[in-house]
Amino acid sequence: MYDVIIVGSGPSGLTAAIYTTRGNLKTLVIAGAKWGGQLQLTTEVENFPGFPEGIQGPELMMAMRKQAEKFGAEFVDDDIPPTDLTKNPGGPFTIKIGEKEFTGKTVLIATGADAKMLGIPGEKELTGHGVSYCATCDGAFFRNKEIAVVGGGDSAMEEANFLTNFASRVYVIHRRDEFKASHVMQEKCKANPKITFVLNSAISEIIGTNSVEKVKLQNVQTNEETELPLQGVFVAIGHTPNTKVFPGIEITERGYVTHQYGTKTNIEGVFVSGDVQDDKYQQAITAAGYGCQAAIDIEKYLATKG
Repeated sequence: MYDVIIVGSGPSGLTAAIYTTRGNLKTLVIAGAKWGGQLQLTTEVENFPGFPEGIQGPELMMAMRKQAEKFGAEFVDDDIPPTDLTKNPGGPFTIKIGEKEFTGKTVLIATGADAKMLGIPGEKELTGHGVSYCATCDGAFFRNKEIAVVGGGDSAMEEANFLTNFASRVYVIHRRDEFKASHVMQEKCKANPKITFVLNSAISEIIGTNSVEKVKLQNVQTNEETELPLQGVFVAIGHTPNTKVFPGIEITERGYVTHQYGTKTNIEGVFVSGDVQDDKYQQAITAAGYGCQAAIDIEKYLATKG
């Protein structure tokens, strides 16, 4: 019997594991077959405190995992199947993976959110080498470079505006002739001399050897193809919170786990932290902070249970 089963092994889940194990809670981390969250797909991380020279994403995640293991966290590097936690509110909760069953007094959902990808040639190969899904994380790497932001919502407009602090030119590429973004955000972008709009167009391929060199654009109305030299592509078409494995968990209209009174969910004994419930900040450091909060909430909850 574990005191807490943490599902997810990004910055949030691993931070929570560090706190729960140091709090003498028997902790199991179901890390996933591809553990470590989105930072495993990131090259250099410059905005995580404590690393003035920056650190590689996978290196940071390995350090966090080793720290959790040092204090006694156990790990299962496998994916969780769909698990209905509403069957026994208040716990204990049983999670079955293959032939093995794991039981915990509490569960922490820290499964994160995956950035939506364009699904085009060159995107996956150049992710971390000019292709990014987070302007706040990577914008500083593109000083005086020409880059593109793909998307038409508020997030895309916010990223485009932010990136003009670094880039010499930002192209906003959108497959329609009008945006979903609010009028205020659109006007802000239109007033920015560094931003150029490319409408009715979609990127069909990202081209480059070791980094992004150019993109192939296709006009969605005429099918005409052109090439645009670029050094970076920021994809801002949204995120998909990883909640499907938990039927019965209450989610928002945008698909993120709802939470009240800190990190509690609608199911007693089930808590949430990180990007799976955060549709606003989505940073490694905020995810880690939510993990800390959840661990403290879990400790207090178990203390009330005796």
